[in-house]
Amino acid sequence: MLYVLPPGERALHLVALSGTSRKIAAPWVRVGLDDAVPVAQAVRERRLVWVEGFKELVRRYPRIGLVAPYDFLLAAAPITHGGTAWGAVFMLWPIRRPPRLSQAEQEMIGTFCDRAGRLLAHHAERGESLVPVSEPLLLPPVRRRTPSRTEALGAYDFAERLPSGCCSLDLEGRITFLNAAAAELLGTGADDLLGSRPWERLTWLDDPVFEDRYRAAVISKQPTAFSAARPPDRWLSFRLHPGPSGISVTITPASAPRGQPGKGREQPAGAPPAGPGGASELYQLMYLAATLTKAVSVQDVVDQVADQLVPAFEAQGLALMTAEDGRLRVAGYRGYTAAFMTRLDGAPLTSRTAAAQALTSGTAMFFASYDDFRRAYPQAPRYGERNAWAFLPLITSGRPVGLLVLSYDRSRPFPQVERTILTSLAGLIAQALDRAHLYDTTHRLARTLQTGLLPKELPRIPGLEVAARYLPAGHGADIGGDFYDLIHCGPQCAAVTIGDVQGHNMQAAALMGQVRTAVHAHATTHAAPGDVLARTNRLLADLNPGLFTSCLYAHLDLAGQVASLATAGHLPPLVRHPEGRAESLRLTPGLLLGITPDADYPSTEIPLPPGTVLALYTDGLVEAPHTDTDQAVGHLGDHLAAAGDSTVDGLADALLEHALRTGPGTDDTALLIIRTGPAAQSLPSGR
Repeated sequence: MLYVLPPGERALHLVALSGTSRKIAAPWVRVGLDDAVPVAQAVRERRLVWVEGFKELVRRYPRIGLVAPYDFLLAAAPITHGGTAWGAVFMLWPIRRPPRLSQAEQEMIGTFCDRAGRLLAHHAERGESLVPVSEPLLLPPVRRRTPSRTEALGAYDFAERLPSGCCSLDLEGRITFLNAAAAELLGTGADDLLGSRPWERLTWLDDPVFEDRYRAAVISKQPTAFSAARPPDRWLSFRLHPGPSGISVTITPASAPRGQPGKGREQPAGAPPAGPGGASELYQLMYLAATLTKAVSVQDVVDQVADQLVPAFEAQGLALMTAEDGRLRVAGYRGYTAAFMTRLDGAPLTSRTAAAQALTSGTAMFFASYDDFRRAYPQAPRYGERNAWAFLPLITSGRPVGLLVLSYDRSRPFPQVERTILTSLAGLIAQALDRAHLYDTTHRLARTLQTGLLPKELPRIPGLEVAARYLPAGHGADIGGDFYDLIHCGPQCAAVTIGDVQGHNMQAAALMGQVRTAVHAHATTHAAPGDVLARTNRLLADLNPGLFTSCLYAHLDLAGQVASLATAGHLPPLVRHPEGRAESLRLTPGLLLGITPDADYPSTEIPLPPGTVLALYTDGLVEAPHTDTDQAVGHLGDHLAAAGDSTVDGLADALLEHALRTGPGTDDTALLIIRTGPAAQSLPSGR
């Protein structure tokens, strides 16, 4: 399975696969960088991930073990170039192979990832966007050779002469060939079965156990078998032999298992296919249920539902709507244009539409064909050639929270088992959506508090160019306590500060405001940097908030061209000298603010000639799992030196872009760039 990571996104997209089916791969078509799956971990940690069998899989990735409970070995490797992740590759092996990758195999994987990374980086540098394909490309297996027509006919004649039944399934589970003996044993004609999945066409084979054996063979590449009773009482044995391109199945008469003389289920004449409700759907719904417990925001819920349900139920369109202030609001969709969804957004719940009536009545509505839909709602808009719909109200605690709509290009009978699964699933989604609404509301309030406590704009100070950036943490994280400030102390002096309050919650944001205010107040008294931090520390010790704060404070003497700095356990600032050389300043650190009231904070003085650049930042810019922070700071300094004579805004953007490319943003980030000069030509406000 081959993934790409489009620039600026935090999700891997499946673009190609081989050796398995699109349906089996459906739960992992889109993988968030924060997800607990091997490909995401490989990208986050920039290393090869190896899993040695099912026991280790369940221990490290329990959600994958839930949906693929088979024994196999797997590896995931990041595709990188120039320190930037461009994608990942995911591979499975049968359990029968050696339990470790050989040196040659590791080198081959590394070579592929290196070449793929260079190729993707090359196209990105040319301005070609890495837009994910709508459907992953199914790569055909490499065959040893293509048989001639004579050989193919000979193989067909050979299979037809066999007294036992045999058939061939492709990787999607569809029958591509069966001999006459197989058709006779299955009790139906070959034309009725070709191109179909046997457990969907034959009612007596629709037990999820039977499809599960097919999935086990495709994923583990291990032979497997099962027995089934064909009505009225004939037992058959099925043996599955997997390969790169599909599965060969032998079918033979069998004796009834001991204690199970019962009859198989009769299939009425003209009965429709069994439809969803087999192992794939059940596994995918179990995976969705586990995934939704991790969903935080409404967008998380939208993404997970769309990623899982569209392939699981083979829908061409999906829309998730919420009920807000008496109207239906579109929260997300797949398989529709933005223009079409805009027409539906904001529809009153009192309108006579299928969506509004399904939600207000609390009753699921299914339309097997366009004729059925048009008879019930003649004025309803139709998207393209959509020909079947399911409208599923999302109800929790007796109140409506939203609506899920699935649409299909072809008529669909919606058998009872599918209706039952979809209706039950709607309740699960409703609970997740309700939780997500609460989170989003709380998160918006917290962000409003946090941004209100940060400076709305930085003062204009002659002789200084300043740019500030604040970047919230990645998807699913709570708010942090990062802060920065620029203080005009007098005609020829200024002060800058940056810090980070421990924790990611409302308390951290509130304490951040108190710390910033205290530092600002002490700075205006022209106190030395060590004294400013010491006084702020005593205040925090008196408040006893139970949280500690890192802080860096610098006093800039613009007339004397010198800076004095002190730090309370904060990351060292970067300085780029006028000639272009950059380095990390080694300051004598003091304790974090709030630990003990009598802590001491030594000051360090450095020259500050015109053209000097100071870069102050919080840990979100350089810290990531399994990354050496000192090394990351060194790389950041190299990037600052290589940025040349850009504007301070350009320098800030370049450092942020470098950080986002080289590691996932799992923490809030504050960045303050200061450059000295005779006089600033244009002084942008912080943002």
